[in-house]
Parts: sequence; structure tokens; C-alpha cells
Amino acid sequence: MKPESGLRVRRVESKKDWGAFIELPFKIYKNEPNWVPPLRIAVRDVLDVNKNPFFKHAFMCPLLAERDGEVVGRIVGVIDEAHNKFQEEQTAFFGFFESIDDPKVSHALFEEVRKWVKPWGMKTLRGPMNPSTNHECGLLVEGFDQKPFVMMTYNPPYYLKLLEAEGLTKSKDLWAWVGDQNSHFSERLLTHSERLKQNHNVVIRPIDMKRYDEEVEMILDIYNNAWEKNWGFVPMNQEEFRHMAKDMKAVLDPRILLIAEVRGKPAAFGLALPDVNQVFSHIRDGKLMPFGLIKLLWLLKGPMRKRVINRCRILTLGVKQEYRELGLGALMYTEYLHRGPKNGYPVGEASWILEDNRPMNKGLQMMDFKRSKVYRIFDAPLGSA
Repeated sequence: MKPESGLRVRRVESKKDWGAFIELPFKIYKNEPNWVPPLRIAVRDVLDVNKNPFFKHAFMCPLLAERDGEVVGRIVGVIDEAHNKFQEEQTAFFGFFESIDDPKVSHALFEEVRKWVKPWGMKTLRGPMNPSTNHECGLLVEGFDQKPFVMMTYNPPYYLKLLEAEGLTKSKDLWAWVGDQNSHFSERLLTHSERLKQNHNVVIRPIDMKRYDEEVEMILDIYNNAWEKNWGFVPMNQEEFRHMAKDMKAVLDPRILLIAEVRGKPAAFGLALPDVNQVFSHIRDGKLMPFGLIKLLWLLKGPMRKRVINRCRILTLGVKQEYRELGLGALMYTEYLHRGPKNGYPVGEASWILEDNRPMNKGLQMMDFKRSKVYRIFDAPLGSA
């Protein structure tokens, strides 16, 4: 594909550049009702190398595409040294991709990412990662008629053809499942769950907000143990996990952040968040000033909350390896089926689940959850340095 006259790609450097980078999606999705605008300040924080501890083991190259002075595309190249060390790979990521429906624009962006990556000896380009699997990731390929749940992505259908035109092919699909207050376990499984609680002295409790820091440390230990062998997993260190926990504290509902203990020892946890996207969808410009902050606080904390937020997302459900034979995963889901509607969340999404995670996907099917969306991670080979 020949470069187009008047089209150029350049690195994001100035404050003005970052403003244009953050603004672009608001132009692309202007007439898309199912897109949920992110808070602009949140995008800045994720990509702030001085604030986000992720960038203590990773580095990036943010890029803008311009045509005749107008911004028409963006992308970020990322190399995560922690990922490559843990997974024993030479993989570069791309993320935060946005583009008008023009293959020349997307091609120019990916060409610049490949040029940036080449000296580092990477063998694979993978994404979208915004900027890693511990953050938002995946390209939506099924389920465009629904708004995304909190911390899940949304994009136009034409992005698929733009990525495929760049030689990117499916690496892994990530599934989202939705259930409601009519979902249920069979009587046999419910009986098994009750027997499990009694025979192994299993207690499931909500997080204790008075001991929040201690509880976060406990959850981090379970998380890194439970997910160690999962595809794409990279352990999170204390600083990263605390940073994420600090951001979540403002919106989490302790009644649906659950910890399972077996004979008094922490064995599993389930992290669910109220779907604050239902609030963000009312702040169409993504700005907190001058009136967005008042609206945000009113919808998040005020009397309207129960009317606005009526669904939650189960982000993570982790069981320590030594307790997996007990079937704690199914037990945790029975708790969510009970506690979700009881606490004002009649609808819940379990996402994302790896397409080849058969036990989890089968269990969700048995609870009458329906697969609602499919997100895709892509790979492309990179030439030798």
C-alpha cells in the first residue's frame, strides 16, 4: 500500500498532542449510542508514565495519524518486559487503536509501530492491549448492539477488516456471558454447594473495608497464585495492584467483592464491580468540569444510584491452586446469583472468559448465562531485527 500524500504519522509529545489523542474517539463515536465515553482524566492516568506503575517495567510509543492537519487515527506501541520475561516471549503489544474507516490510515499507523518495534528484536505483534491483559483489552467482534460493561471495550465493526488487512490474525477469543435474576443452578449443584460449605468449613464473606489494605494484599496473593498458568497472564506486583485497588475503591460495592475461606484460610475471591458505565454514558463529553463532576457524584453516590446502576460485572474469579478440587468456583457463582439481585444488581456479566476455558464456560451455560459478546486478541509475525 503506497503512502498517501497529505497523510503523516507522528509521535505524541506535547500536551496539545495528548489532548488530540484523547479527543479522537469522541469524534469517531459521536453518533454511536452504544459507545460509552471514558472519563478523559482516566485515559490520561492510564497512559501517564509517571503515575501508572505498569510503566516501571514497560515502555510505549504513542502515535497520531494526521491528514491535512486533521487527526484521523491513533495507536500506542507497547513493550512489556515483565510479560516477555514471565511468558518467555518476544512480543510487542499495540493498543488504544482508533481510526476512521480508511485502510490507508490504519496501515500508516501499524507501519510506524512496526518500525518502532524492529530494533528491540520482537517476534510478534499482539493486541489490542490497553495496555496489557491486566487492563482493558480485545477488539469487539460480536455484540455491537449492546453497551459494554465497565472496563470492557467497544469499537466500530469496520475495525475488524482494518486489522485483518494488516496481516493480524486471531490469537485468542475472549467471551462475555450475561445472566440475570432468572439464572439458576440445578438443585443437585445447590445441594453440592451446601455440602461443600459444611464438609470443608467454607465461609464466603464480603471484603472488610475497615481492613481494606490488608484485604487487598490477601487478594493479590490469591490472584497471582490462581492465574499463574493462564494464557497471557503476568503477575502484578504490590505497587501495581495497590494502584488499581485505589482506583476501584471509589466505585466498588463491598457486598459483591467476595472472599472465600476454607477452615479460616483465604482460598478464593470474586471481584465484581457495579457497572459504572451506566453512569459514564450520561457524561457524553467525558469531562468532569464544569458540571460533569457534580453529575458523576450525583449518579454514583446520590439517591439516583439505584435507578441508574442495576447491573454489575464479575471481572475476576480466582481460586488458589491447592483448593481447585473443591469446586469453589461454582460455589462463588451461586453466591453471586443470590447476592447480586438481593443487593440491587439483577443483571450481571462474567467477562472476560478465555474461549478454551471449558470448565468456566460450561459452568456459566449450566447457570443459564448467555454468551453476549466476543472480543478478539490478534497476532502478527514481525520480521527479524
